[in-house]
Amino acid sequence: MQGHRSYTRKDRYNEKQKTAEYMQVELCTINFQHEDNLGFLIRAAACFGVKKIHVIGAIPDRSILNPLSGSLYDYVQLKQYKKPADFLKFVNEENMPLVSAEISDNSIPIYDVDFSSFHNFCLVVGNESLGIPFEIFKKSLPIQVPMPGVGYCLNTSQAANIALYEIMRQ
Repeated sequence: MQGHRSYTRKDRYNEKQKTAEYMQVELCTINFQHEDNLGFLIRAAACFGVKKIHVIGAIPDRSILNPLSGSLYDYVQLKQYKKPADFLKFVNEENMPLVSAEISDNSIPIYDVDFSSFHNFCLVVGNESLGIPFEIFKKSLPIQVPMPGVGYCLNTSQAANIALYEIMRQ
């Protein structure tokens, strides 16, 4: 059936969903200024087997996010929070460990973290301008993607892709 033009992208996703594997990690992001990043995060989540993305702040309309996500919008659950404290309340109730992708003096290189020792945790990626709110960061294990080149930091969705790949690899 794959060779037929009537076999849509949604058909392929629905077929793959029957054998999809899911990681025991959720994503959290902070009030994106660019909808593109949230769309790209949805795509990464669906591709790597992440079922839920927690969004602190605004969530653009499906009509904006679905094309940016590679039409994967319907395969990832989005949960919205008005402020960081609301997300932290959820995390505390669920006893969910946090891992934050953030460049700081205390950040651990991603390849030095044993992600296989974590279960049901949340990977937090920040807003590109403001980073991760301090109240979330201080309750997290800070990690970073080492970058020996001239650039200082990756875009939010790129950092999430690398972190999700490393988590899946382990």
